[in-house]
Amino acid sequence: MGSVRNGLRQSDTYVLAVDVGSTSVRCHVYDPAAKIKGSSSRPINMLYPKPGWVEVNPEEMFEQFVAVVKEAVEDSGLNIKQMVALGISTQRATFVTWDKTTGRPFHNFICWQDLRAVDLVRSWNKSFLLWVVHKSSGLLHFLTRKKRFLAASVVHFSTQHVSIRLAWVLQNIKQVQDAVIEENCCFGTIDTWLLYKLTKGAVYATDYSNASTTALFDPYQLCWSKFLANLLSVPVSILPPVKDTSCNFGYTDESIFGIPIPIMALAADQQAAMFGECCFESGDVKLTMGTGTFMSINTGTKPHASVTGLYPLVGWKIGSEITYIAEGNASDTGKVIQWAQQLGLFSDVAETEKIAQEVPSSDGVFFVPSFSGLQAPLNDPNACASFLGLKPSTTKIHLVRAILESIAFRNKQLYDTMLKEIHIPIKCIRADGGICSNRFVMQLTTDLLMCDIEKPKRVDMSSLGAAFLAGLAIGYWGSREELKTIRSVEKIYKPQDVLHHYKPTVENWELAVQRSMHWYNKTKQE
Repeated sequence: MGSVRNGLRQSDTYVLAVDVGSTSVRCHVYDPAAKIKGSSSRPINMLYPKPGWVEVNPEEMFEQFVAVVKEAVEDSGLNIKQMVALGISTQRATFVTWDKTTGRPFHNFICWQDLRAVDLVRSWNKSFLLWVVHKSSGLLHFLTRKKRFLAASVVHFSTQHVSIRLAWVLQNIKQVQDAVIEENCCFGTIDTWLLYKLTKGAVYATDYSNASTTALFDPYQLCWSKFLANLLSVPVSILPPVKDTSCNFGYTDESIFGIPIPIMALAADQQAAMFGECCFESGDVKLTMGTGTFMSINTGTKPHASVTGLYPLVGWKIGSEITYIAEGNASDTGKVIQWAQQLGLFSDVAETEKIAQEVPSSDGVFFVPSFSGLQAPLNDPNACASFLGLKPSTTKIHLVRAILESIAFRNKQLYDTMLKEIHIPIKCIRADGGICSNRFVMQLTTDLLMCDIEKPKRVDMSSLGAAFLAGLAIGYWGSREELKTIRSVEKIYKPQDVLHHYKPTVENWELAVQRSMHWYNKTKQE
């Protein structure tokens, strides 16, 4: 653990970690005990140029990144020379393309929430070609028993996939088309763009965790999938080299921070959070409840082939060791809370926990949290968000309770799917994200899952995971065992004997979900 730089002792040095989330860019300065010495945060300016389009200005994001690093160091009262490593965690499935010669973007970041490719998704999912892929993959699985063919036999495209939105870009933006022909086009998710900018174009790369979330990467072969790329007419030549999650990616250009800082980790945010939670063993589960919900399980050294939408992803790759995860998600969690607040159901998010407990039940009212459709295990992009069971006696309190219950019910859906599909004993469940501060949601989730759930003292796990990965790469921390001793738990939620009372409520909520499914297939769009 004895890292030394410029004559400084390890106790005088610190690790920088920046997390580029869905709504903000945050930087923390960590000391050897992983305590935060300084912080800074700036909101991300989301752009909505057309209905359903969600963008971010790439140059503005880079400027915010640089600003929060400088502000966090200033907030810590330390010197930039004491920063020995930089780890970067980023939201996934948000991408940009740019001119290889000039470094100028051809368009804004197209964010993971963006729906511009929805017609392309519908067309592909109904296509004869995808039907052929399903049938031939099913036959290959029958003949070879290889799990990668099982996964391919049920694959469907989604607007959340980078692959389909990149295909849209290649079909609709002439500048990109011309650049591809001239072999002058670069593609990158947020991590790749930031790395390119921080090194003034000297380094062009991504890591395995980010690459695996694009739906263009083969987690079984650990390379870009030529099959998927050819299927969607995406040239593999525009995709970046893939490197280990924790390694030396190069140095920030001296002109940016005054000194070169080694960039020692790039990680996708959910995988970084899993590392920050020290979910290092097969069977460890992470439950992140932020803008969306992500339930991930460490599946060890083998990817999981799913038939219900649990994605097989690379958790991290460090040297010769690779760790896989299987992940299910629900897109609308914090988003639902924010919407309810804007609607006037409450003024302070912190009040919701108390409000929900003012009534013994939601009085037969159910909420379906599907502004962005329903993900695993239902996988219906055309589901609508809805309240069902409204009565003249329904109050705001009932609505708030129904919303919070729906978050816990979706958690149970994801957990039950995980238990059904993945035959790995669950060792622990660790929660993070802003919603895990809501004790009502946490206790109800614990009761429904019938197992303990740990809540850490710090809920910003993506940043901590990026710091851990960067620190390990330079020897700032000596081992994962040391990281486990640093990790701190605030509370362990234990199940209470209420599941049998809630069983009819959960079943009725599932009926409400069924009513909300396929809604946008049945209604006329304005």
